[in-house]
Amino acid sequence: MRPINLKISAFGPYAEEVKIEFDKFLDKGIYLISGNTGSGKSTIFEAIKFVLYGEDSGEIRSKYASDEVPTYVEMTFLLHGKEYKVTRNPKYLRPKSRGEGSTIAKAEAELIYPDGRVVSGYANVTKEIITLTGLNGEQFSKIVMIAQGKFRELLV
Repeated sequence: MRPINLKISAFGPYAEEVKIEFDKFLDKGIYLISGNTGSGKSTIFEAIKFVLYGEDSGEIRSKYASDEVPTYVEMTFLLHGKEYKVTRNPKYLRPKSRGEGSTIAKAEAELIYPDGRVVSGYANVTKEIITLTGLNGEQFSKIVMIAQGKFRELLV
C-alpha cells in the first residue's frame, strides 16, 4: 500500500485543509517525514491510520480550527497497482446548517474501489481495508509506518 495523496482537515494541529502529495515520491521507495518537534509529523501517521482503520490516539478535532471547517481525512492510495480512495470523519460538534447552535456530525467513512464500487459505513470500510491490506490497525502501525521513537523498538 502506497499513499498517493492525503488531505487532512481540522485534524490534530492542522486547523485548515492540508494536502500532502506523496505521488511526487512514488519512484523514490522509502522516504522520511522530518521537521521540528511539534510540527505535525506524527499527526500525518495518525491521519493515515485513522482514515484506514478509524483508530485514533485521542482528540481528533483540531482545537485551532474555526467552527465552519469540517474535520475529515481523505487518502488516495495504490494497492497491487490499483488506485483506491478512502474518506473518514470522526463524530464531532459542528454548527447547525440552519439556525443557531451546534449539532453532532456523525462518524462516517467511504471507500471507493478502482472499479467505482463504493463501500460506506465506519465499520464496513474498516473491515474492507483489513481485507484489502491483510493488516489490522495495530499490525499496520508496526509494519508499514515506523512512528517517531519506535525505530529503536523495531531494531530490537
